[in-house]
Amino acid sequence: MTRRPRHLIFLREAVCAVVRVLGGAYPDGQIPAGQTQRLFFANHSSHLDTLTLLTALSLRARLRVRPVAARDYWCATRPRRWMAEHVLNVVFIDRVRQEGQDPLAPVHESLAQGWSLIFFPEGTRHPADLPLPFKSGLYRLAQAFPDVRLTPVYLENLHRILPKGTLLPVPLINKVHFGPVLDRIPDEGKEAFLSRAHASICRLATPHAIEAAPTRSPH
Repeated sequence: MTRRPRHLIFLREAVCAVVRVLGGAYPDGQIPAGQTQRLFFANHSSHLDTLTLLTALSLRARLRVRPVAARDYWCATRPRRWMAEHVLNVVFIDRVRQEGQDPLAPVHESLAQGWSLIFFPEGTRHPADLPLPFKSGLYRLAQAFPDVRLTPVYLENLHRILPKGTLLPVPLINKVHFGPVLDRIPDEGKEAFLSRAHASICRLATPHAIEAAPTRSPH
């Protein structure tokens, strides 16, 4: 892992402090500690998701974590790209597959370098309490990096705090629920793995969010 400039670390900490004041980002559950490499996978309902999950981690953990995010969104404007590259230290992926290209190649590279990552297996935002079915990327990463701990995270209320199309957050409390590491099952198929990973996030949802939700992956 490449050590980041100190002034950029301070800037990211300042942004996290603002997020903490606005929404709380209160960590709950089996909060990760130590230097263990992890792949945090979470529901994706708001543009605040990445910052909120980062804020809920300890400073020591944040220094080792990079979010995975869509290049087409974060590189759409210069300020957004600067924020992604210099403040959030994003790993960009292309959501539209080009012939002969593996969209997850940058993610593989970052994991191989020892970074922990924040990953949203739905592949797009879904402004609801429970996530959409997961795409195949999480399964492929789990297969390629069997020693990385797969850590489910449920982000509560963010689609209500910053509804789609709004600029100002609604004053609601947010909690970040960390679940137990997802065990590996030898020879488990893709569909079974993705269903089990999806269920691990749904179990972390608060009681008002528990409802029928599809768990079968479309891929």
